[in-house]
Amino acid sequence: MAADPITPAISNRICAHMNDDHEEAVLLYAKVYGKSADATSATMVAIDPIGMDLTAEVNGTPTPLRVLFDHTLEHSEDAHTTLVRMIKSARKPS
Repeated sequence: MAADPITPAISNRICAHMNDDHEEAVLLYAKVYGKSADATSATMVAIDPIGMDLTAEVNGTPTPLRVLFDHTLEHSEDAHTTLVRMIKSARKPS
């Protein structure tokens, strides 16, 4: 089975899944990779092969964040494994 390329429809699907089922992970992406330690909530707005766009609530203000990936994503399965790897890394004690 071939993995899907990251089209706008795939981006919407990934974002809906992350926002609905993994709120804590999205917030951690904002805090750690978006360098917004004061974020109290975050929403994944879009994902593309280069990075993800988040909107974080920082000090009561919606703040757009761009988080770049460490490589260009090839397809949806690559997005999944990359997001999982990023959250595992973000959860490690520093």
